[in-house]
Amino acid sequence: MDIHIPTIEELKRALHLQEGIELLKAELASLLGGTGSVPAYTGAKRGRKPGKKGAKAAVGAEAETEKPAKKKKGKRTMSPEAREKIAAAQRKRWAKTKRAAKKADASAE
Repeated sequence: MDIHIPTIEELKRALHLQEGIELLKAELASLLGGTGSVPAYTGAKRGRKPGKKGAKAAVGAEAETEKPAKKKKGKRTMSPEAREKIAAAQRKRWAKTKRAAKKADASAE
């Protein structure tokens, strides 16, 4: 990695530019009626603030009433009988909507 070390001339030029910037800031402040120091624009902060609402107040109380971690349950599986009951109920709902659609078509004609 090559590090650039500025020369004396570059440093003098940088100082001259910095002084010019300070003069322009002071002139701008006098035009706008400010104090002379213009804060740098850092851009709008975006996104949600970290933490939850009231998290600072709850930290002490939470530490006292901390519950033990729950044990993770395994993947649930449905029995074939339960699946058949659900499928039968869905077939019944479909049949009902088909009957209603046929009735609507017949009355429209």
